[in-house]
Amino acid sequence: MLKGISLTLYSGAVTTSPVAREVIDALTSVEVTSNTEGPSGFQLTFTLSQRSPLHRDFVIKAGTIPLMRMIIVATVQGTPEVLMDGVITNHQVSPGSQPGEWMLTMTGEDLSKLMDLIDMSGVPYPAMPANVRVAAILGKYALFGILPAIVPSPFLDVVWPTLMIPAQDGTDLTYLQLLAKRTGYVFYVDPGPKPGLSTAYWGPPIQWGTEQPALNYDLGTHRNVDSLDIGFNTADATMPVVYIQNQLTKFPIPVPLPKVNPLRKPMGLVPPAITKFTPMNDTAKLPAVNALLHGLAEAAKSADAVSGSGTLDVARYGRILKARKLVGVRGAGTAFDGLYFVKSVTSTMKRGEFKQSFQLSRNALVPLTNTVAV
Repeated sequence: MLKGISLTLYSGAVTTSPVAREVIDALTSVEVTSNTEGPSGFQLTFTLSQRSPLHRDFVIKAGTIPLMRMIIVATVQGTPEVLMDGVITNHQVSPGSQPGEWMLTMTGEDLSKLMDLIDMSGVPYPAMPANVRVAAILGKYALFGILPAIVPSPFLDVVWPTLMIPAQDGTDLTYLQLLAKRTGYVFYVDPGPKPGLSTAYWGPPIQWGTEQPALNYDLGTHRNVDSLDIGFNTADATMPVVYIQNQLTKFPIPVPLPKVNPLRKPMGLVPPAITKFTPMNDTAKLPAVNALLHGLAEAAKSADAVSGSGTLDVARYGRILKARKLVGVRGAGTAFDGLYFVKSVTSTMKRGEFKQSFQLSRNALVPLTNTVAV
């Protein structure tokens, strides 16, 4: 690895331990993708000789235990960061570049994969708001070091048992994602802060907290990114119109939802102009609170009109850029400078190289303040 950068792997079933030195020596590349929406994943590639311990430790063992856990930790300038805590889902062996050499590629997903194995349809949740249902589901995974972080909805969405008893539909993961979508939230499992621990987050995209050091583009010697592209799309900016049924007349009342969204704070001075209205006819069948939540979820899809993407070298940036957190941008111009939300990051590590590609978003142009963290 590069000077000041090292990699540690842990493997096991429920609990894990550091892998043997021979395993690290055989490692040729690591790729980890951290997503805000949907599962995160990883891929490890090893050189595989006939007498390699990887046959015993990974290939053969995969046939004896249901799922093998893998933790990937990168240390930059003495600061360890857990890039991934997940399970291996696929093993692939292919010929290498040298005679008698083979390549073992192991692909996996984060620990949310554990929540997608058993169909739990029909489990009832009487008189329980969404956040309580989420807590009940996540409590089953404490054995794997998964700690829940749940943000209650700003609207109380309890359904009286005399009217309806909500029941789970699908696996735990499917149901958690469904509840998040209906509320305008996201659900993901974030590894760390220490190996063996993870945070299961159910709530709005995090747009607060400590900022990561700024991404500098057109700033001469202060530039710390290899590439950066930012765009502004207003074609999909929409105002949802939900329908709430009058209980006396049974007549649906249209309710346009304004730009102000309690689930997301403004990140710029100039939000996108509304270009279309989206009638949500199916909301007339729902209670008023649930109809509003569906509307907010639809509005959230088009809120992030400003998007960016780029690549960086970790050695030059000086630390690991993390997804699901805030970062400042400098040198992109008055309209696009300022604070962004990091939607996803893909980290790629090879011998002598550690690079990252990233996706950014925010809901307005022109920064709210003239300063960002450096």
